[in-house]
Amino acid sequence: MKKWNWREGQRPYRRHGSQRTWYRSNRHRSTQDEHWSGHNAEPSSRASHWRHDKHTTSSPSSSSSSYTASSSSSSQSSNSVAPELPGFYFDPEKNRYFRLLPGHNNCNPLTTEQLQEKEREKERNKMLAEDEKLQKKAPRPGLNTSLLLQKRHLGLLPENSYCRRVHEVKVSAMRRHKLEIQSTDNSSPNTDNFRLLVGDSTSERVFTVNDVSHGGCKYGIMNFSSSSRGSLSVEMCDNLYFTNRKVNSICWASVNYPDSHVLLCLVGVADTPGCVSLLPASLFSNSNPDQPGMLCSFKISSAWSCAWCLNPQFDKTFSTGLSRRVIVKDAETGRTQTYSTGSDVLAQQFAQRVPVLFNGCRSGEIFSLDLRQRGRRDQSWKTSRFHQESAITSVRVLQDENYLLAADMLGQIKLWDVRVMKPVQEYKGHYNEHAYLPIHVSESEGLLLAVGQDCYTRLWSLKDGHLLRTIPSPHPAANDLIPSVVFSSKLGGCRGLPGLLMAVKHDLYYFPYNSDYQDGGEQQTEIKKFV
Repeated sequence: MKKWNWREGQRPYRRHGSQRTWYRSNRHRSTQDEHWSGHNAEPSSRASHWRHDKHTTSSPSSSSSSYTASSSSSSQSSNSVAPELPGFYFDPEKNRYFRLLPGHNNCNPLTTEQLQEKEREKERNKMLAEDEKLQKKAPRPGLNTSLLLQKRHLGLLPENSYCRRVHEVKVSAMRRHKLEIQSTDNSSPNTDNFRLLVGDSTSERVFTVNDVSHGGCKYGIMNFSSSSRGSLSVEMCDNLYFTNRKVNSICWASVNYPDSHVLLCLVGVADTPGCVSLLPASLFSNSNPDQPGMLCSFKISSAWSCAWCLNPQFDKTFSTGLSRRVIVKDAETGRTQTYSTGSDVLAQQFAQRVPVLFNGCRSGEIFSLDLRQRGRRDQSWKTSRFHQESAITSVRVLQDENYLLAADMLGQIKLWDVRVMKPVQEYKGHYNEHAYLPIHVSESEGLLLAVGQDCYTRLWSLKDGHLLRTIPSPHPAANDLIPSVVFSSKLGGCRGLPGLLMAVKHDLYYFPYNSDYQDGGEQQTEIKKFV
């Protein structure tokens, strides 16, 4: 007995009581319709019949094939999407349904999670192949360098808009270059996965955190420099530090000079309590003969976030966000001020012109506190308060300091006007469900960057929220393989190269948007590890 297929239309004729009459009526109705349509189209039918008699050799096969092709094309056009059946999955390649089995057991041959992962991996490979092409799709319709230059000469495009659009064109043309890690000891290559990258204010150094296979993590500093030929070189400091505790948050601190120290929030493990450590950057270099400088460890356990104040009035002050409280501490005098909050503080950043600290909470609340207003109670020290729908994972204060970017665990990224406490822009496309993910801003290029939980790096126009590009991860997506990125217009210092630095798994990639670098096939980018 022939199995029924959804593409073939109705089921075959069955002899079952009352249903027999129903099929007869439909067949009778269809017969009448065919007779009526054939009667109206009689001249054309006769003409085709005359051509049929004239070409008798090829008529049977051609007529049957044409009928089959027309019927199949009509059925495919009318039924392009298979109907969804609960508990079944339709495979368009095999043209049949497969039963889905619940759970994550390896004994189950087919689950919904496996099918979704297969589709995501297929889409990632497709995007990787698309990125390898020399000619890529423009981020906006009709956006190219020659057209922008023509509008600029005609006075149709202001200078600020012209510079911003040129950067958008360059971002769309970025290509991936893998940085080969070179070491004098080739027998011990870098096999530890990158977990965090945090660049300093000049993008000359990047603080890295790597997971260690036997537990814990190691951290150190990479120094970047660019040559006159346009190539990028990276020196990995050999003096790395290991810890069995987890690094929750990192920020650069300016104690003796700009970015002289690194502030780390370490979470306690077993009998080892958590703390906040202030480490000099020179501590990671054996070749630096200078004294390490201030080295402090504060007994602040389970800190979620940290921030360093750059305002001259409080230039030695840092803050930490903990469970239902905020601690503001002077690193020199040890003076401490504690503020009670109603939720865990997951993200922090100081404004620079005024000593105001912005905080993002697990409840979705974003509030600011002014360090000049001390001693107030009942949370009256909160100078501004507004909310998003989910836990805040990152806050970034723009240079204007009247605007604040905030991202949450629902994947929403909003630009807030702090003066009126209302969102003025939203950046759609970011994906996050429960991960603690940062956002990055490059105001000189007018770009916003964020890495989603799906391991895609997305770039938006900071001004209008347009999604400019989506960069897939070079490795299959996983919760423990989310890329960490650093973006700068001067990667390597004041004469550095513009581009994106991406660390995923134990590999490091560079995405330059300098066309000279891309066209130079002989130029090599490498990491040199000195022992």
